[in-house]
Amino acid sequence: MKELVVLTGASSGIGLEMARELATKGIDLILVARRMDILQNIKTELESLFRIKVTIISKDLSKPESAKELYDEIKSQKLIVTGLINNAGFGNYGDFSETPLAEDLNMIQVNVATMVSLTKLFLIDMKAISRGRIMNIASLLSFLPFPYYSVYSATKAFVLAFTETLAAELEGSGVIVTALCPGPIDTGFNTSEMLKTNAYKTNKPMDPKVVAKQGIELFLNGKGKKIVGFNNWFISNLPRITPDRIMMKIKKNLASIKS
Repeated sequence: MKELVVLTGASSGIGLEMARELATKGIDLILVARRMDILQNIKTELESLFRIKVTIISKDLSKPESAKELYDEIKSQKLIVTGLINNAGFGNYGDFSETPLAEDLNMIQVNVATMVSLTKLFLIDMKAISRGRIMNIASLLSFLPFPYYSVYSATKAFVLAFTETLAAELEGSGVIVTALCPGPIDTGFNTSEMLKTNAYKTNKPMDPKVVAKQGIELFLNGKGKKIVGFNNWFISNLPRITPDRIMMKIKKNLASIKS
């Protein structure tokens, strides 16, 4: 059976770079994002450079019904999925009392609810054939909930906890679930406000190609979770040796915008 991987959030950033990395390995892809025109360009690029088949599906994953619609569309094409990368997600920056409630709820829908739904739907099929890999994109903030990223931090903490517990449940099933935990990445995710914070000044964003390469290595061959970059690994372990009260003060300072 040929590998076939569903990759959400595939139109830009690490999603696009992971699609390219998988394509170099001859893996067929189902790419999901909102913009069909961008997906069509990626499909043309990858199919012309590599001997693979790329299926593209336009879907707004902030809609509660989107996960089931995506799953049903793939099943209707009689495609057997052997891999799923839940990469779609977004964040915002600012005082929680001032960020739009609709945006916060959409973030929870995409980062948590849709991720859980897609995982369950495709996992059931993978367990039936005793084969499959699922990778969820967590974050450095899964370990370090940051002020001014309150909802985003919470969603990524959920992603990591969900992934690690699910991986334990699935031991011996033939299905492996992993979590990629990147820090700042040089992509369109970063707003002008984020880039002005102390955190971004002290921990420079990484090249998305580097993150994608390590992510695909984890997805295809690894287990557990991977924190990308030594600096991010070191930062993620600071809470183990720093009292909570002091740690939160440090995080608030890092998340603040100061000259």
